[in-house]
Amino acid sequence: MRVTVGFFAATLGRLLAQPAMSLSEAVQTGLQHHPAIHATDASHQAARSRIDQARAGFLPKVGYVESYQRSNNPVFVFSSLLTQHQFTAQNFELRLLNRPNALNNFQSQLRADQTLFDAGNTRAQLRSAELGTNIAGEDERRARMDVVAGIAAAYFGAVLAKQRLAVANDAVRAAESDLTRAENVRSAGMSTDADVLSVRVHLAAMREREIEARYTLEVASAALNDALGLPLETPHQLSTPLTGAKLQDTDVETLTKVSINERPDARQAALGVRVAETQSSAARSALFPRVSIHGAFETDRQTFATRGGANWLFEASLEWNLFNGFADKARQRETAQLAQAAKAQQRRTESNVQLEVRRAYASFRGAAERIEVAAAAVAQSEETLRITRNRYEAGLTTITELLRNESAWLDTKTSHLEAVYDQRVAAAGLELAAGTLSGDSDALK
Repeated sequence: MRVTVGFFAATLGRLLAQPAMSLSEAVQTGLQHHPAIHATDASHQAARSRIDQARAGFLPKVGYVESYQRSNNPVFVFSSLLTQHQFTAQNFELRLLNRPNALNNFQSQLRADQTLFDAGNTRAQLRSAELGTNIAGEDERRARMDVVAGIAAAYFGAVLAKQRLAVANDAVRAAESDLTRAENVRSAGMSTDADVLSVRVHLAAMREREIEARYTLEVASAALNDALGLPLETPHQLSTPLTGAKLQDTDVETLTKVSINERPDARQAALGVRVAETQSSAARSALFPRVSIHGAFETDRQTFATRGGANWLFEASLEWNLFNGFADKARQRETAQLAQAAKAQQRRTESNVQLEVRRAYASFRGAAERIEVAAAAVAQSEETLRITRNRYEAGLTTITELLRNESAWLDTKTSHLEAVYDQRVAAAGLELAAGTLSGDSDALK
């Protein structure tokens, strides 16, 4: 008993040192610290960078090249002297033409390329990158909703564990009172030592449940910190009570329709169709010509520091793949089939989403009805226990009946708490299934 008192004294001291944290505050903390949020945010930013990469296709490509060559190859020497503007009449001498001396060529070249027309291929790649960013954004939304749902479950799991421990403490105190009562009844000659022994056994069982509840609370507190993205040993004082959730709109048909537009996976399925269609358009662009221009400015020198010849080049080109073994046609067929597959996957995803909404709705309604039944059972068990205690003190019933009713009272109290917890988690699950769960959802109030 002294160990239990010491444990609660130490726990109470830690909790009093912490400000109270509501469920809403816990959600905000988790959205700031949870690693899943940071990971999906980074992925979203990476997807945004791919838009800039695709947009680069509309801009010119400019490069600079510095190179050094040395050779006595006649063609190399001849052409290098021309580009260096160092060619003279004596270079026409046959001996120098056939067996020239080795020559250095330091070349500095500035190049620029610009695509003028590619039949919409670059635009299709940009659109695909934009759609990919939207898909990554839905991953981020889904991660945020998952974190919120996990925090709600962990928060009320910790509150449930604390209240179950309180019920276990009440059960221990009640068993201790029963022991005193049984000893008094035995002293009055109205019972035997067997009754006292039965109560002692019952008291030991209640203390075991108290110990189990205490350590369950420790694990639940660590689980809450894990859901918040905080160190597992961080203490909290939770202020939101474990009461039933009240949702504003629980019409299953309305929620089913909302889920198609709000669920991240449903949105991603629709985006996947658009990506496939965009890729199909990009594949068709291979059938059309590509027009581009190219410019270059270069200087050629025999030594790095000296001045040499300066030359420029401008080129316009048209590339048209007239035949490549029907690969382009095959690519078009592939992308067309992938678009059909994406549409089929969208239909399947939407069906799964609607099923999940109905399953979540059934869980929410079932838990809400269980709360009513469990609350009535708690009231009945408390009244039954009160009557049984009075009858036992008057010698009108047995200790077995008293202990059975006490166990029934403990079970109904625990069942009621668990029903409320299940309903709160199911409320968050229903909004999660509908795709509307957020930091200010009704399920968290």
